[in-house]
Amino acid sequence: MNHSFSPRRRATAALIASGLLPWGIRAQTSATAFPTKPIHVLIGVPAGGTQDVLTRAIGEYVRPTLGPLVLDNRGGAAGRIAIEVAKNAEPDGHTIMLGTAGTMTMFPNAYKSLNYDPFKDFAPIVNAASFELALTVHKDVPANTLAEFITWAKSQGNKVSFASYGAGTPSHFLGEMLNRSAGLQMLHIPYRGSTPARQDILGGTVPVFFDTVGGAITSLQTGRVKVLATSGSKRSPPMPAIPTFAEQGYPDVVANSWFSFYAPAKTPQPVLDKLRAEFTKAVNSREVRQQLLVNGMYPVGDGPEALLKTMREDTARWGRIMRAVNFVATD
Repeated sequence: MNHSFSPRRRATAALIASGLLPWGIRAQTSATAFPTKPIHVLIGVPAGGTQDVLTRAIGEYVRPTLGPLVLDNRGGAAGRIAIEVAKNAEPDGHTIMLGTAGTMTMFPNAYKSLNYDPFKDFAPIVNAASFELALTVHKDVPANTLAEFITWAKSQGNKVSFASYGAGTPSHFLGEMLNRSAGLQMLHIPYRGSTPARQDILGGTVPVFFDTVGGAITSLQTGRVKVLATSGSKRSPPMPAIPTFAEQGYPDVVANSWFSFYAPAKTPQPVLDKLRAEFTKAVNSREVRQQLLVNGMYPVGDGPEALLKTMREDTARWGRIMRAVNFVATD
């Protein structure tokens, strides 16, 4: 007997087609079939950065169960273009996005109006990785320590510029925090992601860039930059020889950031559960953890509740910092 054409299965197929199948059964059916096509991951910066490294590492691990992850880099508007696309995507799990501490907790404080709400428009999947930042300077800057750099920067007045990987991001505010703590007047130059900023500091177009630790490791290998400090509360394991800002007399200059995956709101819970289970296994796997650590990231693996708690706490913390410097984004 061919069970695939039994009366029960024909009736179920008819109900699915008509949309009359009870939601719970429809959700189970969609989750069982999911994914039915490649999953696109929207990334709000140009290709080649740390976010790509993370997504590719996870993508390789989940390929046997979820199929390929297609990286869709949509740089521009400090990452808001990618977020807008993700917000309006079909909530079926086939389009997700990589959110950052900047886009999900800093921008709500930085912009008078946003075209998205991090809490209402997205369903959290997993907080995948955290990382510190590093003060990188071009090799021609006459400083080999943070103290020497501050002395030099003060002597230049407002003629020193620093690059960030976007206005209103941790990279930007690490520079502003150092300005305030050390009495500097460095001018901020926002870039559309870490890759173009890194290219310009390597070429000497800008003298200073507050990069991710992973990016700083890559740049350091070229011999064209120096790394003078990292932003964690303790030394970064990938760069143990580099002292923190706090160690060097600036305890208020501390900043960490993170990368988390989200789906559009109203994505069916069974689909979210499947994505979460596979992404969490990937983050906790030895292969992915090693790739992240080599690139200056720390595996996290927090689920929705812990991620939402982090988002609420970081939104409040960055809000206090931005109010202290009267910052409002204008791009």
